Amino acid sequence: MKENNVLSSLCYFSIFFAPFLFPIVVYFLANGKVKYHAKSALWNHLIPYIAFLIGAVASGVIGVKGGTETGMGGLVIIAIVIAIAIYCFIWNIVKGIKVLKEN
Repeated sequence: MKENNVLSSLCYFSIFFAPFLFPIVVYFLANGKVKYHAKSALWNHLIPYIAFLIGAVASGVIGVKGGTETGMGGLVIIAIVIAIAIYCFIWNIVKGIKVLKEN
């Protein structure tokens, strides 16, 4: 097993211990394929936060608009953001295992 694969997979597995710091450090210190995986892992770690910000803005717009659908719209937005976060979490684990198994 090459150490490049281990470092690349650690970028994805860093969702458990340092979701932003580790891929950023690896991105600036590594080159080639490891740099590609570090950038990909960083974006995969950022997607739930971006979805949360978009959801918060959408909830604010729905809340300002008012009406009876406000509560249900907020719940739908929260459910979508949670689903995106769970998907990204699982995707990072799967991608880390795939990179680790590469030859």
